[in-house]
Amino acid sequence: MSAPPKRSSSVRAGGDKDKSKVHKLSLKGSAKLVAEFFQYSIHTILFQRGVYPAEDFSAVKKYGLNMLVSSDDQVRSYIRKIMSQLDKWMLGGKISKLVIVITDKDTGEHVERWQFDVQIFKKASSSSKSKTSTPIGDENTGEERPTATEKEKDKTEAEIQQEIAAIFRQITASVTFLPQLSGNCTFNVLVYADADSEVPVEWGDSDAKEIKDAEKVQLRGFSTANHKVETLVSYRLVE
Repeated sequence: MSAPPKRSSSVRAGGDKDKSKVHKLSLKGSAKLVAEFFQYSIHTILFQRGVYPAEDFSAVKKYGLNMLVSSDDQVRSYIRKIMSQLDKWMLGGKISKLVIVITDKDTGEHVERWQFDVQIFKKASSSSKSKTSTPIGDENTGEERPTATEKEKDKTEAEIQQEIAAIFRQITASVTFLPQLSGNCTFNVLVYADADSEVPVEWGDSDAKEIKDAEKVQLRGFSTANHKVETLVSYRLVE
């Protein structure tokens, strides 16, 4: 399912008495935090890259920043549908990547690709394959699922929130080097899930929607005691 046509709770840290105290997020809390990060990433990229008009967004406070989220009913419904499934896959440790692809509606050419790689800190086990799914992101890609065997050091939740805020500042600043998008654009969300994941009927197979001869820029990432997320943006050079 393609995105709607273009129109003309983070986990609370325990204890306020000692704010420097390390509060270790549970696996469930960490999965929720990562999923929530993905949700705000979609909204932020749609706004910063001008996929939808600026007047279709409203400001909310998150991560100590003024975040802009879509107020368009169709866009919000599409993102909610993605997140309802993403939450389940994150809790089950089934996701290795989430990708946001911006496509020129007139030419069908993919012009920008935002990739968020997810590593889950656990003991190394038999390797599992992943597949790419999109709301009607599943194609057997044959890719190995990234698995981290060494855990990150415990951090305060404030430190994690600061790392996430730094990513959003980078996404906002990316307009200084990314080519200006022209014409009508739309977007798709791809999810790389384990091959044994249960996929809703309204989700369908998808190719990777790679950009040919793309320029790639590695952005910041963040980590909890259970997950590590890294960010990469690929884009088409304007001739």
